[in-house]
Amino acid sequence: MRIRAALPALAGTVALTATAFLATPAQAAGGVTIYHVWFDSPGKDDRSNKSLNAEWVQIRNNGSSAVALKGWILKDTSNHKYTFPNVKIGAHKLIKVHTGRGTNTATDLYQNRRAYVWNNTGDTATLTKPNGAKVSSCSWTRRDGSDKYC
Repeated sequence: MRIRAALPALAGTVALTATAFLATPAQAAGGVTIYHVWFDSPGKDDRSNKSLNAEWVQIRNNGSSAVALKGWILKDTSNHKYTFPNVKIGAHKLIKVHTGRGTNTATDLYQNRRAYVWNNTGDTATLTKPNGAKVSSCSWTRRDGSDKYC
């Protein structure tokens, strides 16, 4: 009788323990995720720097300590790659990666491109570590309008 009563408790403990070891890639990277993507810049797509910079991907660090992003890669399904410079994202902070040209700051990075990267009709932004390990991704379709919270 005692064994039957202990089995459900043991099963619950095993399930809880197994769940603790199944960390998502974002958790394994200190809580760094793709948070928000603005894939269709407002107004006419005229390839002006202003329009290109209105297309961006926002990265969020949900963790309690800063994470060095040097060498991390942000890419789309067509394999347009942006490699992060020697930059850190602070705990509970955000960084935007703009498509166009500009001067990098602590909150805004620039790919220095002269053409759009993110497809308005559907695409996937993927963030990986330098070794290729996937950290986070965000996909959208035409139904999502002009931006997507991930």
